[in-house]
Amino acid sequence: MLDQISKAILITGCSTGIGRATAEHLAAGGHTVYATARRLESIADLGAKGYKTLALDVTDEASMQAAVRAVEQAEGAVGVLVNNAGYAQDGPIEEVPLDAVRRQFETNVFGLVRLTQLVLPGMRAQKWGRVINVSSVGGKVVFPGGGFYHATKWAVEAISEAMRFELRPFGIDVAVIEPGAIKSSYEETSLGAMAGGGEGSPYAQFNRERAERVAAAYAGKTAGPEAVAKVIEHAATSKHPRTRYTVTAQARMVMSLRRILPDRAWDRFIGTQFKPPRVE
Repeated sequence: MLDQISKAILITGCSTGIGRATAEHLAAGGHTVYATARRLESIADLGAKGYKTLALDVTDEASMQAAVRAVEQAEGAVGVLVNNAGYAQDGPIEEVPLDAVRRQFETNVFGLVRLTQLVLPGMRAQKWGRVINVSSVGGKVVFPGGGFYHATKWAVEAISEAMRFELRPFGIDVAVIEPGAIKSSYEETSLGAMAGGGEGSPYAQFNRERAERVAAAYAGKTAGPEAVAKVIEHAATSKHPRTRYTVTAQARMVMSLRRILPDRAWDRFIGTQFKPPRVE
């Protein structure tokens, strides 16, 4: 066991949104925080404020190893890993190119898994650690036009379930964060990454109407990323963290509705929210 337990926090995806808000919130609370992003210049302002920053690309093995090594050399171990990096690849299943699907899984799932593998030996050595995986309400329910994004978040939920059991004997807790709609750059990235629906596509109208529905949802009264940051702080610091944290009342309502509705009833409800593709 290490002489002193490290509770240093490593956060991925801090250039915008939840990651940035979490880094700022935790650092302001006196925690030792390492904010990371693929492009170091995107978090240069955090470095200028005195925050600890590192370049970290969760799709690059050397980058992940270097970041973990830097924290371990300075702190002894990564005490808390916040796996936040991710994005949404939208589009109908039939029309999203498989290369885009692979990129989605590489970032949202495989990068999360590999980075976790890299920090676990240090956590086990000090017999304490926290792995906090940022999932989504989309890890419990599925909306049309986002199947591959939802698949990555369902994978995160399953992986977290297994790790929670496997890591408990080593003093390592695993928590899942499940935000609903949060005011951030998520919707812009999601809509910008939408595939399919081009000229002559049977999904053209579906994609346009879905984009309008998503934009309207995020233009409404949604919580800011600071709400998620506060929940992540609880998961990182609580003596007995919960296994799951659902953020926003809307997310809790939708997840409860999905639990009680049979599949066909759920499909009918979704049909009131999203117009299905039109058959010519």
